Amino acid sequence: MPRLHPTNTPVRPIETTSIAATDSLPSLQVNYVKGIPGELLAMPATLAVIGFGETHQDPQDPRFVRVGLEPIESGWFEVWRCAEPVTCGRQDALRWSSDGHYLFFAVEIDESEAGDIDAAAEQAYAAICRLIAGHRFADGALGHILRLWNYLDAINEGEGDNERYRHFCSGRAHGLNPSARNGYSAATAIGCRNGRRVLQVYGLAARKEGVAVENPRQVSAWSYPRQYGPVAPTFARATRTPAGQLLVSGTASVVGHQSQHAGDTLAQLDETLRNLDSLLAAAGPRIASRGIDAILLKIYLREPAEAKAVEQHLRQRLPGQVGLLILLGDICRSDLRIEIDGIQG
Repeated sequence: MPRLHPTNTPVRPIETTSIAATDSLPSLQVNYVKGIPGELLAMPATLAVIGFGETHQDPQDPRFVRVGLEPIESGWFEVWRCAEPVTCGRQDALRWSSDGHYLFFAVEIDESEAGDIDAAAEQAYAAICRLIAGHRFADGALGHILRLWNYLDAINEGEGDNERYRHFCSGRAHGLNPSARNGYSAATAIGCRNGRRVLQVYGLAARKEGVAVENPRQVSAWSYPRQYGPVAPTFARATRTPAGQLLVSGTASVVGHQSQHAGDTLAQLDETLRNLDSLLAAAGPRIASRGIDAILLKIYLREPAEAKAVEQHLRQRLPGQVGLLILLGDICRSDLRIEIDGIQG
């Protein structure tokens, strides 16, 4: 199957709510909430609602995404709310919403229609770059990508360079337009187990650029040696937003570029928490002073039988934790058993 390449199709400008430009952005409010999707979407200034696991009665609202990962406890939704009224719509395969400060976007690409995971990733990222390039915020500013989430089936399937995650990295790199992405942003890539070969990508952009943050304990992902694949992963360890929030990438038990504590989930969890502490320190004193407790955590876990022990360990280590959600999924390296990402408000 020949590789798909980004097209030069003109992009229709998206009109967003007219607001006065300011030097900084208002904070994005993110919470885990139990409720009914339609009622959550009806709340004022809701930018996005993200569900987890399988269902058959989801709203067709462009602001709603359901991630194909099963939660340990059902009924929770991740709700993003902003400061201004929200408009939303669709652009080809993409869905979007905006309050004039932030832009939420989501796309799903069927691998069988695209050809393979490489082509699906390239197609998804080319579409995102076209959206960003054609979007104008109310003050005329172009969008800047702050954060991306990627979910694909069977992420560890295949040996060596034939692993699906490595093919995904290759396709993503080909689809990214440097002028649209404005440098590397925070990101997560996790494997689903639902057998649906549909790549899900959603993300957040803003009218002002964020600041990439790297972890001194880890080699930057784009500098990984060749042993991890022909194309290095293209993401930053975190993004500090213009509102002063920290968007934390998927973080695991990796020191330098090597995985640690193979086969020991709780030891990997402790190493991951050390990485998060180091990342917060690198993000600056204001963010570091608030600590991991102030991060709304999403935990990706391979083994459901370990969920109770992981949660107890986190509750003991982080007694003031503002919220955590445990999802069953596969980490991008087969020797890693747990990964954590999150948003510090």
